[in-house]
Amino acid sequence: MRERGADRATHPASFSRDSLPRPGASAAYDYSVPEIEYAFLADAAETPPGQKFHVLGGGVSRIGGRTFPLRHPHLALVVGLLVTAPETEREHEIRFVLLDPDGGEVAGATGSLTARGSHDGRDSILTFSIDLWNVTFITPGDYSFRILVNGSERKRLPLVITAPDA
Repeated sequence: MRERGADRATHPASFSRDSLPRPGASAAYDYSVPEIEYAFLADAAETPPGQKFHVLGGGVSRIGGRTFPLRHPHLALVVGLLVTAPETEREHEIRFVLLDPDGGEVAGATGSLTARGSHDGRDSILTFSIDLWNVTFITPGDYSFRILVNGSERKRLPLVITAPDA
């Protein structure tokens, strides 16, 4: 897995299901944490810092396969982080975890980035992408990407893995 378009590289780390908010549990909202303006899955993405980003096959929400375990060659997780003026020039921890239908971890990574911006007091959107290579899905079902910013879950993306009807 590799992060592109951020000031610092992503370093893989392990996640525990216990470190994530439980489904249905209400986590306290922290206004000092940058928001996620948008997040989606794509076949591929190019996110150079400070420029337009390019996406191929954006909006992936369903992947089908005939045999399981299913190995998918490549996905890109694209994230647009809304950073306010006070959050600029500060380091922010970004984590993601992909959970299987039973809540077990399939993939995960964590990294730090620092949003650089003009000092005009305007909010900015920092877009970056994380490449996921050769992700293996053991069974069909409802998977979920969880995106955390500074330890606070900010976004969930569903991913349905399907098999043809028998």
